Amino acid sequence: MNAWEPIASDTPTTAGQGFAPAFEVLRAAPEDQPPPTPLVFASPHSGRLYPPEMMAAARLETQDLRGSEDAFVDDLIGGAPALGVAVIRARLARAYIDLNRDAWELDPAMFEDDLPAFAQARTARVAAGLGAIARVAGEGRPIYARKLTFAEAKTRIETAHQPYHDALDRLLAQARKAHGLAILVDWHSMPAAAARGHRAKGGGPCDIVLGDRFGAACGPPLTGLMEKTLEQLGYRVARNAPYAGGYTTEHYGRPTRRTHAIQVEINRGLYMNETTREPTEGLARLKADIEAATTRLAGTDWAELL
Repeated sequence: MNAWEPIASDTPTTAGQGFAPAFEVLRAAPEDQPPPTPLVFASPHSGRLYPPEMMAAARLETQDLRGSEDAFVDDLIGGAPALGVAVIRARLARAYIDLNRDAWELDPAMFEDDLPAFAQARTARVAAGLGAIARVAGEGRPIYARKLTFAEAKTRIETAHQPYHDALDRLLAQARKAHGLAILVDWHSMPAAAARGHRAKGGGPCDIVLGDRFGAACGPPLTGLMEKTLEQLGYRVARNAPYAGGYTTEHYGRPTRRTHAIQVEINRGLYMNETTREPTEGLARLKADIEAATTRLAGTDWAELL
């Protein structure tokens, strides 16, 4: 039985009317029943909603911001709940709040007031303008026409980022309780240009990059099985370059604590026109292949990871 789980009524909503919930959970079984598999799929960057309070402060139009979306990734993994996998997916756009960052990874230059001492202001992602609240969009263009206030950032974090990770943490805890371990697969997409710059194991530009933080975020059997399965489906696979896994993979991937995490980056050229942002015929094939790979993962005995 599949059931949408809306955000609980006591969860804070976003400021923009009609933009709550900030994310959605699609379960493979009702919440009062144990999940049928230890698998949890996440799509933190496929959201496409831009709240009006954000756009009122922006110098760019919505279409200028959409290049940062992992377009169609939520659709690509949409069949997972029917195969026993819980799915959590963002509704709010990555440019509004990046769920694959530390919540307090903020750029002081973006704000008119001082940030608290606990803000993570000196990370490489902040320096690139891509903290939890992005400073720049494609080609390095500034997103905002004015400086934001810390109160605005705090609202985004408290109404979207924190509830998302609270829900993800609960899904993983339920998987561990039912199966002795949890397996988190964090799904993303990458520009075709990024894929062309890196070679897959068998040669040629990569179709899919598996990021396991160079083995720190999950046991070798998980990375190995995913690599083998995707290669058998005809995809060129690379590991950890150009993407080794972001905040989600690093934060939750704790094999010694029975939680394994891996990031999957899919070449957008496989399934969409990056200029028009329209899906191509490749979308249906890729979705079917992801469902085939998910079926294999769902049927795996994960005793080796315990």
